[in-house]
Amino acid sequence: MNTKYSDLINQTYYFPQEEFKLNKDNLQFHNIDLMKLVEKYGTPLKFTYLPQISNNINKAKSWFRRAMEKNKYEGKYYYCYCTKSSHFEFVMNEAFKNNIHVETSSAFDINIVENLLENGKINKSTYILCNGFKRDQYISNIARLINNGHKNTIPIIDNYEELDLLQSEIKGKFKIGIRIAAEEEPKFEFYTSRLGIGYKNIVSFYKKQIQENDKLELKMLHFFINTGINDTAYYWNELVKCIKVYIALKRECPTLDGLNIGGGFPIKNSLAFEYDYQYMIDEIINQIKIACDEAEVDVPHIFTEFGSFTVGESGGAIYQVLYQKQQNDREKWNMIDSSFITTLPDTWAINKRFIMLAVNRWNDTYERVLLGGLTCDSDDYYNSEQNMNAIYLPKYNKEKPLYIGFFNTGAYQETIGGYGGLHHCLIPQPKHILIDRDENGILATEVFSEQQTSEDVLKILGYK
Repeated sequence: MNTKYSDLINQTYYFPQEEFKLNKDNLQFHNIDLMKLVEKYGTPLKFTYLPQISNNINKAKSWFRRAMEKNKYEGKYYYCYCTKSSHFEFVMNEAFKNNIHVETSSAFDINIVENLLENGKINKSTYILCNGFKRDQYISNIARLINNGHKNTIPIIDNYEELDLLQSEIKGKFKIGIRIAAEEEPKFEFYTSRLGIGYKNIVSFYKKQIQENDKLELKMLHFFINTGINDTAYYWNELVKCIKVYIALKRECPTLDGLNIGGGFPIKNSLAFEYDYQYMIDEIINQIKIACDEAEVDVPHIFTEFGSFTVGESGGAIYQVLYQKQQNDREKWNMIDSSFITTLPDTWAINKRFIMLAVNRWNDTYERVLLGGLTCDSDDYYNSEQNMNAIYLPKYNKEKPLYIGFFNTGAYQETIGGYGGLHHCLIPQPKHILIDRDENGILATEVFSEQQTSEDVLKILGYK
């Protein structure tokens, strides 16, 4: 009988895959020996594999380039990084090796942009697209950036009042964009996005407040669907509506030449993940070109704001199974040496699934289990995988430590969890290491942050 954990994976998925393979009975991720990481750094452990950030950026650039060549599309493509998915300097340093641009969402983002400019990571030609609902500090920071000479800063207008707020602080003429308030998928709890201005109001808003204003230059229309870029009738319908608004606005506004289709590329969350990126981009470019050609208006330059796609697949977390609790006839709980609420908050908050695999003992027999975290919260667990509806792992054996990995966790988890701050039940932030390769492909690791100590936590709480 095929009862090994390796048999289970091979029978359920195509394996090995591009980023996953075995070395004897240990898992490798992008040819990184994960057990060597465990032996060197211990667990719980978070890591960032920096080369994957550049890999994904350049994949997207090549997909758009091929789509534009195929469709004889005369506009340009600009890849922007959505900073809210991960603000870490090491992420920015890797991303901006690739001649990309920036999308911001709040006031402190501008301080990061200024730091990047000061250190030569970006330059005056870099587009800074400022999204989000803007109030005092954010407005002031955007104004400072523009007043200091960064003319490729484009505030994306989210509501009618923002124009007046920006004009009161920015000296001279400046560029702007307008965000469309897209209609959300019918199953959503709300009908229209809280962000942006309604489809039907955009042209009249332009005519009333922008057209005759010598201080403003409208350059961009912004469009984003909360469910992401997916091959559904809903997405294509919303895209067509967006293109129609662009065409109507372009006829009134000659300076408009950019269409921002937002982010929303999915990332791999299962070994069974399938998504045809090239097809989706080909179709988006084709739809835009056909509509613009029929309307006899110039095609726009295309901007995207990929966040999770940029950084998500670079991250991972490794835990040790500390103990197994048999709670009834059917349920076995494998208790990990950390907390899902603390280190992978999306698993708890929005039931997000990541790729989860055993790191070692692939030649051992397997069993069905549930995974529990260290907190005393009943929601601190992980109990299903995307395509299996159950978790199977090598059988627990207290004499043979078992390690498990969660992969493609690089977006949002640290910022949502409050990096370096307090966590539920005071479970500490785990050690975080950075993994890179030199020009010869030689692997190098370094500790970015040690695991929090009790002194770190008590200091935050005000104890002396």
